[in-house]
Amino acid sequence: EVYQRLRHAIGAGELRLHYQPVVSLRAQRIIAFEALVRWQHPERGLMGPAEFIPVAEESDVILDVGRWVLREACRQMAEWQREFAPRPPLSIGVNLSARQMNDPGLVDEVREALRVTGLAPERLRLEITESSVIGNSDGALEVLRALRRMQVGLVIDDFGTGYSSLSYLQRLPFATLKIDRSFVGELDGGGGGTPEIVRAILAMAHSLNMRVIAEGVERRGQVQRLMALGCDLLQGYYFSQP
Repeated sequence: EVYQRLRHAIGAGELRLHYQPVVSLRAQRIIAFEALVRWQHPERGLMGPAEFIPVAEESDVILDVGRWVLREACRQMAEWQREFAPRPPLSIGVNLSARQMNDPGLVDEVREALRVTGLAPERLRLEITESSVIGNSDGALEVLRALRRMQVGLVIDDFGTGYSSLSYLQRLPFATLKIDRSFVGELDGGGGGTPEIVRAILAMAHSLNMRVIAEGVERRGQVQRLMALGCDLLQGYYFSQP
């Protein structure tokens, strides 16, 4: 029943995208947004993804949700590019589920979303968790390489919470690494070895020519610490809620 209700929600226009900015410390400006899905439920009100995405991932309805999110995010970013003509242009981050990564039609869906909306492929960033890649590394590698040939950006999301294998980071064509918020939260609170972990992740990513986004930034002290550590990009409630 929940699956049917969620599938109906897509056609009924009940899904919404909220956008959270990604800020460049060096440029002192917004350079990107992450698209985050919400469900405007007719009885329960606005629901966050934690309330319905895990249910969707238990069935193929996650593919329908993912398809809608991808196309709507591309449409919105293309509209902003036309309306505001930012220089340099902005990019949009879209999360992919493990089920989407295993979908043989994913590459074609991305290509079609870009074609229909007119968004330049280099303006799209697909965010993929470690767990979505590990276990199907050969298949994932093929998909990721196909996306990179299209000039789509690839982000390894929630880094540090999964396998964190250096071998797959070297093999897979990610351009950006996103440090999980659990490491950012303690940066200004004197919490254990967290700053050393963040410093190590930054050093490793930069040695692989990857940019680093720190997510979950909520306080000025965290911003100052991340600047001192040489982090490239920040995202979180300190700058804006989605």
